[in-house]
Amino acid sequence: MAARLVRRCTCLLREAARLAPAVSPVGQLRLPQGTQKPLTSSATSPSSRLPGLLSEFVEKEQVFTPYTGRQEVEQLIEKATQPEELLELLGSGHCLQQNHAALALIQLSRLLSEKPKDKAALIQDARFWQLLHLVNSQITVVWHGTLVKLLRSLYTLGLPATSKDLRSVEQEVRWRMRRLKYKHLAFLAESSATYMQEQGSRELLAELLVHLERRWAEIEDRRMVVAMMMKTGHLSESLMNRLEDKCLELVEQFGPEELRKVLVTLAAQNRRSVPLLRAISYHLVQKPFPLTKSILLDLAYAYGKLGFHQTQVFQRLAADLLPHTPSMTSSEVARCTKSFAFLKWLNLPLFEAFVQHVLDRAQSITLPHLCNMLLAFARVNFRPEREDPFFSLVHEKLGSELVGLEPALQVDVVWALCVLQQVREAELQAVLRPEFHTQFLGGKSPKDQSTFQKLLHINATAQLEHPEYTGPLLPTSALVPSPSALEQKMTPLQKELQETLKGLLGSADKGSFMVPTQYGWVLDAEVLLDTESQLLPLRDFVAPHLTPPSGSQPLPPGAKRLAFLRWEFPNFNSRSKDLLGRFMLARRHLLAAGFLLVDVPYYEWMELKSEWQKSAYLKDKMRKAVAEELAK
Repeated sequence: MAARLVRRCTCLLREAARLAPAVSPVGQLRLPQGTQKPLTSSATSPSSRLPGLLSEFVEKEQVFTPYTGRQEVEQLIEKATQPEELLELLGSGHCLQQNHAALALIQLSRLLSEKPKDKAALIQDARFWQLLHLVNSQITVVWHGTLVKLLRSLYTLGLPATSKDLRSVEQEVRWRMRRLKYKHLAFLAESSATYMQEQGSRELLAELLVHLERRWAEIEDRRMVVAMMMKTGHLSESLMNRLEDKCLELVEQFGPEELRKVLVTLAAQNRRSVPLLRAISYHLVQKPFPLTKSILLDLAYAYGKLGFHQTQVFQRLAADLLPHTPSMTSSEVARCTKSFAFLKWLNLPLFEAFVQHVLDRAQSITLPHLCNMLLAFARVNFRPEREDPFFSLVHEKLGSELVGLEPALQVDVVWALCVLQQVREAELQAVLRPEFHTQFLGGKSPKDQSTFQKLLHINATAQLEHPEYTGPLLPTSALVPSPSALEQKMTPLQKELQETLKGLLGSADKGSFMVPTQYGWVLDAEVLLDTESQLLPLRDFVAPHLTPPSGSQPLPPGAKRLAFLRWEFPNFNSRSKDLLGRFMLARRHLLAAGFLLVDVPYYEWMELKSEWQKSAYLKDKMRKAVAEELAK
């Protein structure tokens, strides 16, 4: 520290003496830029006021500025359009002082920003290294803003990580870290974080992030907080938490573009910050600012990715997107459909407009976009009004290209067609043939298990809904449900349902709970009733839906098998009592397999307070299921 202080004092005295006017009074030097602080001849004596002057100088400005106005050298640097013009300044008689060499290097990086070959040639030029050494010799007097831009420029110019000059600039930045303004730290983090990671300057980056986090309260500009969330938030969890707090404080000042950037950033980092999302949603609903098509698409993507449900926002997005549908590309339509499907938000006018868009561009739409829309429609169980031309187009596109899709995607597409009741025999055969489905047997990854579960559903569709289908089918040994289907955590509704049913049944052999079927579905409970609606022991009678089938006695004439199915809140479309496509497929399969269904939706069960009410509710449901069957 002492050596650095001596260097600064020496620089100050040398510059003051050199620039003093010849006519100034004896014993007094005038400092430029209106400082008007006399430096008398007693400056070298013990009673000198120099320490006080230096203290004031350091507090007011980090570097000494010995000239006023814009100098000719600066103008030449700014006007330079070729690297050669900047390098020639070294030998053209111009005196490069203090910031000039740093400014020249910054301008060089700008000129060569998109010319990697020229960068390599520049690093081999001796004049470049001479300019770099000159900066290094004057590094302590380079202005703060110029210093951070200089470091960024050296990174972009591709200096070796072992360069002493680069390390010198980095060290100077670390020395000044506490004195730099927050905007300088933010600029350095936004522009140079990637280079720091690549150049091995992780210690500098870590120190920079710590300072940004500790001084987060200094942020006053909404643009700065948004930019930092986008560029540096992912580098530090604690910094991102601070930025979210600051964003929540300034969100009232945000325009639509800032709101879009914040939401997309949260989605990219998968950060579901509920207070911030609520605040953004409030301003999106309350403020009447116009939203462009690109902003609407990004908002839909972000809400879908984060799974954050806000009805009024979705209503506005759907209403604002509807007029833009004719001008949207096929990619944008597929992306938007997928986003709303993730949100389980079915807006019929908007989805019908998407279908019309596809039909209007039938010749140009690509199969990947069509597959994304098909999967989205299956998720929310959307059957368009013009389903015949739409699904004719789907089958036409899939005709010869289905087998060329990635295997898991083939299964997803055929499964979606099963959900929408539009699958054809050739498409069933494509995924049920042994040489195809064997790659998913015994898969341990969640993705492989999910794909095989869909294969079970497709196999059940072929068996139960297509009596004319002749094969192939999955082998009997493969129809065993995955362990993950039975290991899920029990929900409060499931627990209450089982306890109430156990009280109704009285005997353990009169019913079964969590019954896995060969169709890929798990029943919450199963009971058997005779013609008098009396419970029969399940184990004594044949159960062809199990794997392997159990029991030896055939069912008595008129006996009925009841399956209890609970429907939780996530099983429905948003703000609707309509089940998602997956669960509608389950109901169809079980009905086709001969079950009478007792549906127990969450919104009905929540209204039941006492055990007596729950028992009476289930008895009434069972009587209604039997009565509907007899009425047929």
